[in-house]
Amino acid sequence: MKTKTDKRGIAFFDLDGTLLDNHLNEIPESTRRALDLLRAHYYVILSTGRDMDTHYSVRYKDMVRPDAIIHQNGSKLTIGDELLFKHTVDTDLLREIYDYCTKYGYCMGTSIGSEDFFINPEKKAASDRLFTKAVKRNFVPFEEIFRRNIRVTALSYAGNLAAEKELIEARFPMLELYAFNGGAGADVVEHGFSKAEGLKTMCSHYGIDPADTFAFGDSPNDVALLKAAGTGIAMGNAEDEVKAAADYVTDDIRHDGIYNACVHFGLI
Repeated sequence: MKTKTDKRGIAFFDLDGTLLDNHLNEIPESTRRALDLLRAHYYVILSTGRDMDTHYSVRYKDMVRPDAIIHQNGSKLTIGDELLFKHTVDTDLLREIYDYCTKYGYCMGTSIGSEDFFINPEKKAASDRLFTKAVKRNFVPFEEIFRRNIRVTALSYAGNLAAEKELIEARFPMLELYAFNGGAGADVVEHGFSKAEGLKTMCSHYGIDPADTFAFGDSPNDVALLKAAGTGIAMGNAEDEVKAAADYVTDDIRHDGIYNACVHFGLI
C-alpha cells in the first residue's frame, strides 16, 4: 500500500562503515546532524546486512531513528514497528550448511534477539575483535536452531574469505558471500534478495520514484543498492568496486563524508 507523501525522495544508508565508524564505535556528530536535517524533506531508511532488532544493533537503530529499515540485505523489511516482509531460510538448507561447516571448520551463523547462533563461534569472536575491538556476543550452539524450530532470516560468515568463498559458493550455488569492508567477514545472501530489491519495495510503499532516491554505502553488498538508486554515493573509505559502481565518491566517514555529500547534492 502506497503512503501519501510530500517528501522529495528517500535517502538509503548502509550502517557499518557508512553511518557507523566501527573502529570508534560511534556515529560521527556531522552524520547525525545531516540525518536530522534530511528528515525535513526525505525519508531516511537504513539498508544493512544486520538485523537491527538484535541485541547488539538496536542501540544504533535508536541513534539513527530511521523511517524504515532494509535488514539483512533485503531478507527482512520493517517500517517503524510494522513488519512489511520477512524471508526465512529453508530448514533443510540450514541443516546442509551446518553439516558442511562443521565438517570443514567454517563459521556461519546468525543473531536473533539476544542470542548469537554460530557454527565455530571462536572464528566469529576473532572477526569481531578485528572489526569492533570487542566481543559482545551471547553465543548459543547453532544446533539450538533445530531443537527450538527457530526460523532464520539470513546468515553471516567469519573466516578466511579469500580461501573459502569460492568453495562455499560452489557447494551452495544458491548463496553469495559479500565481504564486509575490511575483510572481517561477509554477509551470506540467498539469490533473489538484495538491498536493491528492498529499495524497490520501499519506493513502492512510499510512492517515491526510484529516480528520486540517494543511496550511500561502502561495501560489496551495497553495489546493487547504489546502482538501483537515482544517485549512488560511495564513501571515501569504500572498497574500490563500490566506488566504481557509484555516481559520486564522497569523503571518508571520519572526514564528514555523509554531511559533505548531502550538501553537495543540495539535500540539506
